[in-house]
Amino acid sequence: MNFTTAQNIYSVSRLNHTVKDLLQTHFLQIWVQGEVSNLIKASSGHWYFKLKDDRAQVQTAMFKGNNRHVRFNVENGQQVLVKARVSLYEPRGDYQLIVEQMEADGEGLLKQQFEKLKFKLASEGLFAQESKKLLPKLINKVGVITSPTGAAIHDILSVLHKRAPSIEVIVYPSLVQGNEAAATISHMIEIANQRNEVDLLIVGRGGGSTEDLWSFNEEPVARAIFHSSLPIISAVGHEVDVTISDLVADHRAPTPSAAAEVISTTVVEYKNRIQLKQQRLAANIKQLIYGYHSKLNHIQQKLVKVDPKYRLYEQQQKLDEYQYRLNNAMTKLLNDKKTRHSKLQQALSVNSPEKKLANLKLKTQALQQRFYASAQTLTQPKLYRLAVLGEKLNAFSPLATLNRGYSIMLNDDKKVIKSTKQVNVNQSVTVKLQDGHVNCQVLGVNKD
Repeated sequence: MNFTTAQNIYSVSRLNHTVKDLLQTHFLQIWVQGEVSNLIKASSGHWYFKLKDDRAQVQTAMFKGNNRHVRFNVENGQQVLVKARVSLYEPRGDYQLIVEQMEADGEGLLKQQFEKLKFKLASEGLFAQESKKLLPKLINKVGVITSPTGAAIHDILSVLHKRAPSIEVIVYPSLVQGNEAAATISHMIEIANQRNEVDLLIVGRGGGSTEDLWSFNEEPVARAIFHSSLPIISAVGHEVDVTISDLVADHRAPTPSAAAEVISTTVVEYKNRIQLKQQRLAANIKQLIYGYHSKLNHIQQKLVKVDPKYRLYEQQQKLDEYQYRLNNAMTKLLNDKKTRHSKLQQALSVNSPEKKLANLKLKTQALQQRFYASAQTLTQPKLYRLAVLGEKLNAFSPLATLNRGYSIMLNDDKKVIKSTKQVNVNQSVTVKLQDGHVNCQVLGVNKD
């Protein structure tokens, strides 16, 4: 190994750090479309998931400072569009995306197109306040470019009829939705300018989805509004809907009804003009903010390498990983303890004294029954023999003799007198009978 080769040897940590710098410097901010997979919402509030298509996948992280602005419920299998920085998680050497913004696939793509066109037109000055024309103070005729059968024209006519019936309305019929709508709207703006028969134009339609309103976000409509010599009020959708037409137009009304109120000649008109000035002020501030947004992004991108926030994100990502490992280890340990406890319970159940005592009781009862049966077997012949002997003994018993009418004579010593030789005249004797005894005195003795 020569000296020059040794100088080009990288440690793993140095290699990962260098690759991370290259990725973050080259891919400052990109949009990526894909399907959410393996979504983990960590207890720290950060999200970790994989973004994939049918041929590849990439590890992705979205920290809680950014994911709290997501306006829909993110789930596995969902198609999304994300604005992200390309980075590398140095401890594992994993290439990953750090997501800063997320949109649902359809809306996200439209929003990306919206932002792209918005940036382009803004850089050309189409949103500049100095290019906007003032609305005429005296309005006799107003042109409305919208669908002749839609809700917008109905609302405009209804408001003007109540508030300013003298104002004449000329409708320039146009499609307001679909592939041909943008071309039709642009053409009608040109027709109205050629005829020059109205004091101003209202361009708009009623509410709908982002896709429904998309014709008012297309470049031909924006350029037709910008080049119009007639003042134009953009009145598209509802108050929350903001289109490219709203930004280019001389005045933006939240709804078609509001546009009619703006041009009406009642006292409410003056109050609305104050609100309009406030809206214009807000629009000016937004334009100023937007003007410096590019510069701020450029500065922020330079600060990425030294921004402690992203280093903190990496540390938090490590912490989430360690916590995940700890939870798995604790779960495994708890399961092992449960298994051991279950085995000990089974062993205790097998060797339980209570169970042994129950077995002994059963054996004792069986022995008692056998004892009683053996005792009965042994005593039954004895009892029978005893009964027989008792009957024989009773047959020879003196008491039985007494029962047959005989008696027993006893002397003073209570001894049985069996012979006349044992008796003297005038001797006192006792004669025992069946139911008692009789005291007698011997008067004479006959000896046969």
